Amino acid sequence: MATSPDVIVIGAGVLGLCTAAELAERGHVVTVIDPGVANASSIAAGMIAPALESLLEEVAPARAALLKRARDLWPAFAETHALRLHREGADWRGPDAGAAIARLHALGFDAREAPGGLTTADDWRIEVGPALTALARTPGLTVTRGRVIRLAGDARRWRVEADDGRVWFSASVVLATGVETAIAGLPGPVAAMVGAITPIRGQLSVVAMPAPPRVVRGPGVYVAPCEGGVVIGATMEPGRRDLDPDPAEAARQVAAGLALLGAKGEAGPARVGVRGATADGLPLAGSSGQPGLHLALAPRRNGWLMGPLAALVVADGIEGRVPLADATALDPLRFG
Repeated sequence: MATSPDVIVIGAGVLGLCTAAELAERGHVVTVIDPGVANASSIAAGMIAPALESLLEEVAPARAALLKRARDLWPAFAETHALRLHREGADWRGPDAGAAIARLHALGFDAREAPGGLTTADDWRIEVGPALTALARTPGLTVTRGRVIRLAGDARRWRVEADDGRVWFSASVVLATGVETAIAGLPGPVAAMVGAITPIRGQLSVVAMPAPPRVVRGPGVYVAPCEGGVVIGATMEPGRRDLDPDPAEAARQVAAGLALLGAKGEAGPARVGVRGATADGLPLAGSSGQPGLHLALAPRRNGWLMGPLAALVVADGIEGRVPLADATALDPLRFG
């Protein structure tokens, strides 16, 4: 039997669920369709880190300011959806701390000297498992397990078909499918946008040990507190979609993370996820250029940081509101 929610969101990663929760909070009836397997958002460290991301990526001041504005949406979003936001800051341990502090100050971030490096109050984090669960329970939002295999649409509505024969209809569809290949029936220009997303494989490990009071980062490694210990990660391997862990890389990564802390711990199995990235490293969030079809895709490694901003941009577009100033930076049509 076909159903007709106000909005269909395809994909239950951080961008999909943030968008669905924002729409449901605004009074829309939202159906999220997702296969129900682990995705890159669910195995991430949950860092909301505009300062150290700006430092490590050597971004321009305008990009750093955008990342900070995205972070600043988090307190209200977390309060609305009863998410626990950790605002203890983060440490960087490595060479040239003085230069790094000067760089962060120039970008408008807090930073001060700390043993072995620097500390900043501008980076936060969230616990990914509880956050995804809470977002999925937003009143007005229903998560349905299924794999969408085909779309068909016109100016009035979209038809969404799952592999088990179920069908949904809606005037508004949000494509939040991560690095999955283009769904059959997508208009050619949208399929091309999806095809242009670069997959980036990332591997991390959970280690049972006493957690540090905040995220600690160093050259090529980070250690983030999590339930039961810490997450140590993560690799960045563009072009790879395979999910088989690399034991040698996991051992190297864990050793580097433990050395960063000067501690010992027991590593569990390595976890692998694949994130999507655009040519400029920012998400595709907003109208696809096709009536009723919107995108929330490819946040690279800043999915949790960008979640509320992408959600606002997409929800405003669906409702026909005046877009936020930052919507231009995320416009799926910005690459021509």
